[in-house]
Amino acid sequence: MSTQTPTRDARSADAAVTAPARRRAARANRTTVRGAGERPSGTATAILLVGAAYCLLPVAWVLVAATKSGRELFSSFTFAPSTHLLTNISDLAAYRDGLFWRWMLNTALYAGVGAILSVVVSAMAGYALAKYRFRGKSAVFNVLLAGVLVPGVVLAIPQYLLLAQIGLTNTYWAVLLPSIISPYGIYLARIYSAASVPDEIVEAARTDGASETRTFFQVAVPMMMPGLVTVFLFQFVAIWNNFMLPYIMLGNDKLFPLTVGLSGLLNQGASQPALYTLVITGALLSIIPLIALFLVLQRYWQVDLAAGGVKA
Repeated sequence: MSTQTPTRDARSADAAVTAPARRRAARANRTTVRGAGERPSGTATAILLVGAAYCLLPVAWVLVAATKSGRELFSSFTFAPSTHLLTNISDLAAYRDGLFWRWMLNTALYAGVGAILSVVVSAMAGYALAKYRFRGKSAVFNVLLAGVLVPGVVLAIPQYLLLAQIGLTNTYWAVLLPSIISPYGIYLARIYSAASVPDEIVEAARTDGASETRTFFQVAVPMMMPGLVTVFLFQFVAIWNNFMLPYIMLGNDKLFPLTVGLSGLLNQGASQPALYTLVITGALLSIIPLIALFLVLQRYWQVDLAAGGVKA
């Protein structure tokens, strides 16, 4: 039995036949890729532009208004910049011997310490709800979901009455203690812990003799880090922008955060219009730490997204 081998001419003919087919398949593939990456519709683009303008125009106004003097603030075109930004910052820094910077430090203390403690509590509670089995677990989680739906303003007065009973009102603790517990942060930590920490790794750590504390801090926390950074940022921004709780809890203006302090300046502006420029300048300076924090922490989300893309 003989085996026939294809001749050179036959192979050339096959290549000539299959080459156009390969080119047609390549063109179809490029068409599919272009179709998947088509430009969004004009309606979607318009909606996004309107949303961006709605969010950014107030920031642009604050940036421009902070460069104006008190007289220019009410007499010049709204978005026409001026040259008094450094003067306004100097006047704000000199107001009552630098009281604004005291408000800034107070806000950083409330937001920084409160967010860190909230992340610790949220991580522990979320990990426990995700990885442990105990009686009443579903009930605890349902109560937690209900707590997410309760506005913080509703809890401000009961919290004030409770802290007044133990003499902690008008102190730093009056703002810090209510900020530690975040139902939404616990919920996010629970969801992220369940998704990012495999049960097999936890069981392997236990088999190797690691305690529950060591397993949590050395195994679970590094895996949960992108989610915990998100919890930290949400809680930091929430405390930084919080007004009602410190407004109710505090009476000494040296303990005020930026929100309450600038609100007091704004109220005084009715009788002293020059204070309006200080309020606007203070509002501009108050958003700079938030922008810096976001720029610093966004790399954790980028790393997490890249890791997810590699795993996929």
